[in-house]
This record gives sequence, structure tokens and C-alpha cells, in this order.
Amino acid sequence: MQFKLASAQVFIPDGLPVEGALARTTHLAIAAHQDDIEIMAMDGVLQCYQRDDRWLTGVTVTDGAGSSRTGLYADYTDEQMRLVRIREQKKAAFVGEYAAHVFLNYPSSAIKDGANSDPVDDLFALLRATRPQVVYTHNLADKHTTHIGVVTKVIAALRRLPAAERPQKVYGCEVWRDLDWLLDADKVAFDLSAQENLQAALVGIFDSQISGGKRYDLATMGRRRAHATYYASHEGDATTGTTFAMNLMPLIADPTLDIVAYTLSFIERFAEDVRQRISSVL
Repeated sequence: MQFKLASAQVFIPDGLPVEGALARTTHLAIAAHQDDIEIMAMDGVLQCYQRDDRWLTGVTVTDGAGSSRTGLYADYTDEQMRLVRIREQKKAAFVGEYAAHVFLNYPSSAIKDGANSDPVDDLFALLRATRPQVVYTHNLADKHTTHIGVVTKVIAALRRLPAAERPQKVYGCEVWRDLDWLLDADKVAFDLSAQENLQAALVGIFDSQISGGKRYDLATMGRRRAHATYYASHEGDATTGTTFAMNLMPLIADPTLDIVAYTLSFIERFAEDVRQRISSVL
């Protein structure tokens, strides 16, 4: 693979040649930062774990140099932090048995620049090399601007594909803003009841973030359990862990759809539901 940045790299946990490792991909997770995949795309990890017919490839778009740091990592330079975060992500890819993990190594500023098409070119090349059936990325209502930059560039890359090469499903997943506010009819709910030990281990690998002051390990597993319980008010829990996603496939199937209008339609339906429920008891 030839990427725009010389610092980009492809890590293959089982040592297969790059072309073959990418070609076996069935599930592709594209995220902004190291550890985002383990938070948002665990459905893909579990779907592919210990399977010979399904393989997850991860893509981390940014370099991680701007991470917050305290404690053990307080005096780390941006370059040291970048290397630490790449090393942690490689550990997660090995433990999770990913087909491959791609590091595009862009600074966040490049991802938030709507005029910068280099990341789109890289993502398009990866989509052609992997031909995934399922794509996981950030959701369009996320409150982290870099995450929004990633998902819009993913959409742009997917829209370049011929219709026959497009994935069957594209999901916008939770990280920085839950999607429990979506109407139930608009939610894609993933059952994460299986292998909680593996889930906890994967999110716990990122010590630079956890020791750096953010308990993503506890918060991520807690959110999954909370979603499982609060998903349905009048029924017993159907799962012990749930995450939600937004269906982004309509934006790929119809490239003329406006991304902003599509996103706001979810919010408008939510607002109308709130209005009707309050009005019904007044």
C-alpha cells in the first residue's frame, strides 16, 4: 500500500503479507484515535474473533501526538506519545486477532480540514484493497470534531466506490456522545454480551489514556451495561452489554443525500417524540 504520508504503516499481527492480510477483511473499523475502535466497534471484534471466515481490519486515522498526559506520561513529548499510542494499538490488534491495523498518522488538523482530500484518497485505496462487507466509523452526532472529520471523510471515500464495490452496511458508532437518545426505530443495537473478559482486556490495554486521567476502561464497560438495562423500560434485560450505532448506509446508497440534513432528521424525530410525550400528559 502506498499512502500519502511516509510515516503511515500497516501492522499484520499474524505476519501474513500485506496484500493477503487486507484482502481477507470482511469488517473494517475506521476511527480517529488509538483506542476508539475498541470502544466503538466491539461488535466487529467479536464477530471476527477466532473465526477463519471473518476478519476485522482496523484503521487509525490520526497520529495520537496531541493526547492528554499525566502521571507516568506527564513529561512525554508529542513524538514519544505518538509512539506509545501506536504500540498500544498494535497490542490490541494482536490480542483481538485483527487481520491488520493501518496507521495513517495524520495530524488532527488535517482531518478537520474539509479541503484536505489526502485522507479520503488513502481511505478509498484501503476500501478498494479490503472490500469490506461491514464498515464501522464514528457517528455524525459525535461531539469530538476530529471524529466528525473522520466520518465525513469515510463517507466521501465510500461514495467514490462503484455501487458493486460498496459495503452492505455502514455504521456510525458511539464514542464521544451516546446514541441512546435516538428513537428505538432509528437505533442499530449491538449485543455485546459475549466475552466481556476480552472486551475489558482490549480497552484496558491503552494505559497511556487510562493512567493519563481518563478511565475509559470502566466507563466503556459501564456504558455497555447501562445501555443493556435502559434499552427497554417494560422488559427484562435481553443482553448484558449493548452499544448503539446510527445507520449511515443511506448516505452511501444515495450520494446526493445531504449529510447535515440526514443527521438533523434523527434529531428532529427525537424532538417530536419528546414533544408528543409531554403533550400527551398535559
